[in-house]
Amino acid sequence: MVKVLFVCLGNICRSAIAEGVFRDLVEQAELSEKIQVDSCGTGSFHTGETPDPRSIEACAAREIDISNLRARQIRNTDFEKFDYVIAMDEDNVQALQAVCPFQYEERIHLFLEMTEYMGTREVPDPYYGTGQGFERVLNLIERASKRLLESICENDLK
Repeated sequence: MVKVLFVCLGNICRSAIAEGVFRDLVEQAELSEKIQVDSCGTGSFHTGETPDPRSIEACAAREIDISNLRARQIRNTDFEKFDYVIAMDEDNVQALQAVCPFQYEERIHLFLEMTEYMGTREVPDPYYGTGQGFERVLNLIERASKRLLESICENDLK
């Protein structure tokens, strides 16, 4: 079982969207028995909340339901449990590195650096923007998720 954890600041926008998009791709590929997907935040201020309504709406427009997700904060055990701990931006990479046990540091990745260059290194935080920001984030995440799934299939599920 390959375990993938997506991480952003509050776990109500980017990482929740990534969890929903990646889970949908995994289900379409009939790999749910081989790949586990989750998400969390480096901060605790949204713990227990549903994703941002704009995240839910943007995903729903693409027939992906993330309304049942609940925000949570990263746990020390996540670094041992997950094979991939994927941050949306450099600030969250640094926050993860600050709390990650040394032996698991190689599991932390910057999401867009795991894929082909898409004009940016980071998935921007759409929280303080408009709905168009959520569409851009969703587009970036969909493209990166497809490449991530290909990579996992090629390297981890042989």
